[in-house]
Amino acid sequence: MATPVEETMATPLEDKMATPVEEEMATPIQDKMATPDEDKMETPDEEKTLALTQYEDKTATPYENNEVAIPEAQPNKRRKKKSIVWEHFTIETVSAGCRRACCNQCKQSFAYSTGAKVAGTSHLKRHIAKGTCPALLRNQNNSQSSPYTPSPRGGSSSNPPKRRYRTPSTPQIMFDPDRCRHEIARMIIMHDYPLHMVEHPGFVAFVQNLQPRFNMVSFNTVQGDCVATYLMEKQSLTKFIEGIPGRVCLTLDVWTSSQSVGYVFITGHFIDADWKLHRRLLNVVMEPYPDSDTVLSHAVAVCLHDWSLESKLFSITYDRPLSEAALANLRPLIPIKNPHILNGQLLVGSCIARTLSSIATEVLAAGGDTVKKIRDSVKYVKTSESHEEKFLELKNQLQVPSERTLSLDDQTQWNTTYEMLVAASELKEVFSCLDTSDSDYKHAPSMEDWKQVDTLCTYLKLIFDAANILTTTSNPTAVTFFHEVWRIQTELVRTITSEDPFISCLTKVMQDRIEKYWKNCSLALATAVVMDPRFKMKLVEFSFNKIYGEEAPTYIKIVDDGIHELFHEYLTLPLPLTPTYADDGTGGANVKTEDSQGGTLLTDNGLTDFDMYIMETTSQQMKSELDQYLDESLLPRVHEFDVLGWWKLNKMKYPTLSKMARDILSIPVSTVPSESVFDTIAKEMDQYRSSLRPETVEALICAKDWMQHGSAEVPNNALVRMEY
Repeated sequence: MATPVEETMATPLEDKMATPVEEEMATPIQDKMATPDEDKMETPDEEKTLALTQYEDKTATPYENNEVAIPEAQPNKRRKKKSIVWEHFTIETVSAGCRRACCNQCKQSFAYSTGAKVAGTSHLKRHIAKGTCPALLRNQNNSQSSPYTPSPRGGSSSNPPKRRYRTPSTPQIMFDPDRCRHEIARMIIMHDYPLHMVEHPGFVAFVQNLQPRFNMVSFNTVQGDCVATYLMEKQSLTKFIEGIPGRVCLTLDVWTSSQSVGYVFITGHFIDADWKLHRRLLNVVMEPYPDSDTVLSHAVAVCLHDWSLESKLFSITYDRPLSEAALANLRPLIPIKNPHILNGQLLVGSCIARTLSSIATEVLAAGGDTVKKIRDSVKYVKTSESHEEKFLELKNQLQVPSERTLSLDDQTQWNTTYEMLVAASELKEVFSCLDTSDSDYKHAPSMEDWKQVDTLCTYLKLIFDAANILTTTSNPTAVTFFHEVWRIQTELVRTITSEDPFISCLTKVMQDRIEKYWKNCSLALATAVVMDPRFKMKLVEFSFNKIYGEEAPTYIKIVDDGIHELFHEYLTLPLPLTPTYADDGTGGANVKTEDSQGGTLLTDNGLTDFDMYIMETTSQQMKSELDQYLDESLLPRVHEFDVLGWWKLNKMKYPTLSKMARDILSIPVSTVPSESVFDTIAKEMDQYRSSLRPETVEALICAKDWMQHGSAEVPNNALVRMEY
């Protein structure tokens, strides 16, 4: 065992030789000759002495059980080995006067000493430090250890250099500057950091202290790295989209900027082969003239070409009033031209989130004076610690049961205003007492104001519950919002004739907005409902009778005709033909006919007309899939019913109809992500991103979205070097 005296007597020069820096700086001269300070080699006399001791074992290692082995017979004359290489190598005696160093990891043998000639240790260091040991590399790939950082050179009496120990289970991790650059790019993308942060002095100092060997990158370099990361992620997503069996639905969301330039966010919605619904941001297209009639059609054309979706587009959902010229530019982009569905194309012109936000904005504006009084009252309580303490004391004295907490609203998020009004309404008794006990409180609402707050909360709750589905459900479907819109309409019809002028005015505004949305989207919503085996056409008939009254049969027929026409288009598309005997398990297509009587008559010779007859009769049978599906009994209304899972189980029973259902059920109802559902103002690109190249903006925003859904495995050194 190494004694404490020996540990203390370790020279600084020996410590230096164990650092990775010196390992890298080994020169060819060092390869050929070992310095006395690096590793003292045994002399022939010492070998004779060693042979007479208990350390004669040929397999003895310099370190065993994390202890320093001393192979000398006279430790007071012999200095122990301090180089880090002896944590990875074992000295083996090959023959008299010849010894070799054996790697503990890969078992390769290296020259060590032959008589008085010594080989040094530099070549051993390169084996473990330069990544040439295959076994060490395999361990490195499975290790999460951080790179080895050398301790300060030298030492002091108060802080002597510490002995470093390593075991095969925690190998040294090689420093990889390309991997570091890749991780910096991913960090910037994931957290929306500015690209210029790599030139900020504080960040540069942090990185240099963390790893002095890393050369900090410039703005241009990290910009190229971010684009390279985007391209790698895009390659993976492209392969994924190429493998989906159905079509893609697009949503268009236009952002503004302070430079009056528009950015069209294009999101793809599709169902994969396992019947799972996906949402991916595909493009962010900069448009210099966002108010032109060609802006959306140009952005969609860019997306279709970029992702090779020209023949796979099913529907487009946009959320801005479009002129007839703009609609005419969009229609040719959709390959399916169904004359009975939405004016000849599946163009859905309203986003449910934006529709509900506009309704909420108008409701709050109708009670604007009252909302301001409530906001001022809440502000009085929440902006002073003494006021809040007095408010809570009054609440406890009055024993008000509400568990809600007062909070000021963010006027760009209407749900926060709704929650502020609900909390204040439940605590109105406390506000009334605060008016009498605190002479500084001057904002007390009247009883008429509180009555109006209750009315506002009642009607805001209708749309809040519907909008909240978009934030709590990962993939809200059109089926869900058919119910929600119908429910809101039903509630508004009951109160539109109210004698209270405020309520009557409020419900009139709400109903106008809802009816406009229903007019634009009811067919798309109803089509999705038909594809739900719990409802089919029955719910459409029931709800349309409630909404349209005597005119209901006309609208019901439009939905029914549209479904049948769409199904007919799927029959004529070049889809794989599924024979009627595919489900009987006989494998009729594989039955050999050569040995049967008259087998030669079953060949293709002279039976072209018969093939046409099969296609015609099979098409008639496949066309009846829709009627067969509609005629079957409805499934029980299970709340957690998985409609996509049901179609997955029944795709063999309805081979063509299931393909149509896959596309219909992927039609999105909202163009905005969940975090923007309650926005009351249009999204605006910040000034920093607006100053970047459009390609860089698209790379940063899209790559972040893709990385949140899981990234492809990126091998070491796979980063594409790109400089601007």
